[in-house]
Amino acid sequence: MLTKSFWQRFIPHAKSPDTKQNVCFWQVDLHSHLLPGLDDGVKSPEDTLICLRQLADWGIQKVITTPHVSRDWYPNGTAAIRQGLATVQELIVQEQLPLTIEVAAEYLLDDFFLDFLNKNDILFFGNKRYILVETGWSSPPLRLNDMLFRIQTHGYIPVLAHPERYVYYHTDKAVLMRLRDIGCLFQLNWMSLCGRYGSHVEKQARYLLNQHCIDFIGSDLHRPGDLKTMERLFKPSDLKLLEEQPLLNASLMI
Repeated sequence: MLTKSFWQRFIPHAKSPDTKQNVCFWQVDLHSHLLPGLDDGVKSPEDTLICLRQLADWGIQKVITTPHVSRDWYPNGTAAIRQGLATVQELIVQEQLPLTIEVAAEYLLDDFFLDFLNKNDILFFGNKRYILVETGWSSPPLRLNDMLFRIQTHGYIPVLAHPERYVYYHTDKAVLMRLRDIGCLFQLNWMSLCGRYGSHVEKQARYLLNQHCIDFIGSDLHRPGDLKTMERLFKPSDLKLLEEQPLLNASLMI
């Protein structure tokens, strides 16, 4: 059973363990799709505001939202993403929301990404120049190590989005862990611990947490309907697991 001091650590003004306000001690939400109409995320400014208000109520002080960028599905350019960011920033000021928003991108590691990389036209985040990347769902990427090496030689640090969701690593955890050994950081999806993507993904997420190898926690929030699922994270056991990780989220407040 967790002590009162534990709850005060995570929920400074809590009156009971049922209170959700300020529970997100990591302060910064990395990875979401909250720029209206750019990808498979929110479709309207109203939906964006609903999501941001709830994140703020849970203690998030900064959101780094990350639209998809891929040649076949979401060929978003840097200018369009920044324009979408400006629109949302205006909404935050108008509504006086107690958080800030910045933008990066969730890059699919395809040839379209290499074009951006070679032109140094990259939306990174943090002072250390992190890049959020993802791979395809159907089979292991053939050139992943080469792609990661190219990212690093351009002066960026790769961060693999939701490593727990790639089914091809569920039976070959050693390959996944070697990615971290060569300098690729891991970003866990908040909803993976809530059963959103199925029991196998949740099991893999908990394996990675028990290995203490999660560098960033992110919501991967796409729509207001996700918020009810996200509430399931606020269990003492899951918060304790997150506290034990080498999380870098709070460093992004700078």
